[in-house]
Amino acid sequence: RAVAQHLGTDHTELSVRASDALDVIPNLPEIYDEPFADASQVPTYLVSKLARSHVTVALSGDAGDELFCGYNRYLHAASLEQLVERVPLGLRSMAAKAMTALSIDRWDRINAQLQPIIPERRRVAHAGEKVHRLASVIQAASSASIHRLAVSRWQSVDNLVLGAGVEPQLLFQNSSGLSSGDQVEHSMMLTDSLSYLPDDILVKVDRASMAVSLEARVPMLDHRVVEFAWQLPLALKLRQGQGKWILRQVLYRHVPQSLIERPKKGFAVPIDQWLRGALRQWAEALLDESRIRSQGYLNPEPIRRAWLEHQSGARNHQDALWNVLMFQAWLEQKERHQVWRPSG
Repeated sequence: RAVAQHLGTDHTELSVRASDALDVIPNLPEIYDEPFADASQVPTYLVSKLARSHVTVALSGDAGDELFCGYNRYLHAASLEQLVERVPLGLRSMAAKAMTALSIDRWDRINAQLQPIIPERRRVAHAGEKVHRLASVIQAASSASIHRLAVSRWQSVDNLVLGAGVEPQLLFQNSSGLSSGDQVEHSMMLTDSLSYLPDDILVKVDRASMAVSLEARVPMLDHRVVEFAWQLPLALKLRQGQGKWILRQVLYRHVPQSLIERPKKGFAVPIDQWLRGALRQWAEALLDESRIRSQGYLNPEPIRRAWLEHQSGARNHQDALWNVLMFQAWLEQKERHQVWRPSG
């Protein structure tokens, strides 16, 4: 709102109630037509619906993070790589155990108490969740597995998916050839550009917008912008612990730093709270142990363990559980719409 007032642009707001978001969830298997599990699909649909009430074409800012080093995981990649290469796994495992000895809520309370003495651009949201995830990442067996652990919701796929066998490495085998010195950040950006961006971000926006007949365009993916971004040295993207440095310099010409320099926040809804409240009954039915076992796709034991830990408040497993829930909801929708056809 403040940025719009500064620039003198038209501004439209929508205050979303929990009921608005919850009403979308039963329709997600139909909208995405696959087990798509990025929880920001819910607010993306709602903002697309709002935009469609005024326009038929909209521009998205997606791809800026992948092209100009915007994600938090890039900012710490080099330090984590050095940690994994120089510190024995045993010591890192001990540190991880100490980090997870405190619950996520306890870390969040500590973070809240420290806010007055932390510079604004260094403050982080959901500190407890990030500490627990970092505990998993620092136990990486090699620098090559740091990225995979940082973005994985379930750390052990072969324990979750029945018959999974050897866990696939896919693009996380450093096949890009960018792996030395400060290029670990570029290697991660390339991997995300080839996987996370087209398979998650662009799918999310495309399906959500088309569900309400809104045409979404992504200017950052103009081939000239992509080519320009990849010609830039890392120092113009990441500087003094701040990502998207060159984009910020352009933005500062138009908007005061005081309006935009704040902790990075995802486009999220409180799935963690809803799974303990309004969505609990829906989720419990989909995560029923006998149901999962009879379907024959997933191992119910780690799922039930994560579900009970989440319900107790000991851990926040919202992302891991949302992956399973979206698969289960899609499977339920698929089975419900199956049409019997006579053989032959």
